Amino acid sequence: MGKRIIVQARGRGGPRYRVRSKSYKIRPRYPQKLSGEGVVLKIFNSLAHTAPLAKVKYDSGFFFMPAFRGMLEGQKIKFDTVEASSGNVLRLKDVPVKTFVYNIESRPGDGGVFIRTGGSSGVVNRVSETGVFILMPSRKEKEFNPNNRATVGVIAGSGRLDKPIIKAGKRYFIKKSKGGRVWPRTSAIKMNVIDHPFGSGRGKRIKSKIAKRNAPPGAKVGLIRPRRTGKKK
Repeated sequence: MGKRIIVQARGRGGPRYRVRSKSYKIRPRYPQKLSGEGVVLKIFNSLAHTAPLAKVKYDSGFFFMPAFRGMLEGQKIKFDTVEASSGNVLRLKDVPVKTFVYNIESRPGDGGVFIRTGGSSGVVNRVSETGVFILMPSRKEKEFNPNNRATVGVIAGSGRLDKPIIKAGKRYFIKKSKGGRVWPRTSAIKMNVIDHPFGSGRGKRIKSKIAKRNAPPGAKVGLIRPRRTGKKK
């Protein structure tokens, strides 16, 4: 009996293809009730996140948030205010137009979902009667509830990708720390038959690469439900 092919093994979630749960012990989220003032206790690195995280103390305890560019330990930040200074957590309706924001909630009280990658930010583009429109890092505009919370500023860690990798060994160890083992990526046709539907040297010029509609996850490779195939006339 052949082994499971790589896609099936990854989908099954064995230890080789599973991210370490330790990495995700810390969840950067806004508390449900947040007002007054807080103090940045510590800025630290997290293997599971592309941006440094900050531990912030407030009246009812402490929480974690992605650090903003220029954040310092011991710095004070304000919550639920109208002062649009870097690090302050505001409602979108209180943020002036053309202000950089990040860690935006998708709905009021969910703790922050959008724009959390290192070095990224969105811009408050315009305000209408229905909501606040943010220009996302993808350069597309998205409408949000005016009561959603966001942090003013740009997320730290923008230079993460500036330094070149130079050699494959360095990238290997970077990917190894992230988990998932999805690098280096081997070409499907270079694999053995038991590892991929396109594996082995036979059948390189196959007539069709269209996966069946009811194919299992491991076999659903190649052209997935294409609109058309063949040479356009």
